Amino acid sequence: MLIRTKPDTTPVDWGNGLSYRFLVAADGLGFTLAHTTVRAGTKSRLEYRRHLEACYCIAGSGEVHSADGSLRQELRPGVLYALDQNDAHFLIADPDQDLELVSVFNPPLRGDERHQLDGDGFSQY
Repeated sequence: MLIRTKPDTTPVDWGNGLSYRFLVAADGLGFTLAHTTVRAGTKSRLEYRRHLEACYCIAGSGEVHSADGSLRQELRPGVLYALDQNDAHFLIADPDQDLELVSVFNPPLRGDERHQLDGDGFSQY
């Protein structure tokens, strides 16, 4: 049995927020579980070509948009979105407060991955 608390977990600055990665590849469970904070007022261009991701909103608000703009979903506590086709997307936190998500990745992350958000394309890992 593994037991971890948020204070025991070193956050990774993934680019526009912090990710507390509670479970990573080295834990051998086959997925990553993270508590992800998206800084208020940020817009992130993201794409996971090697991972599927599901995010469940636990605090704050924002939006997730498909890269082509055909799908837009408001994020608020109780809403889940899943990137089941390695979807390129925009993750936007409202300007008033941070957006907080519980994120699951499959296959699992190593745990040290960070985004490069200053380029023209969608950041990936």
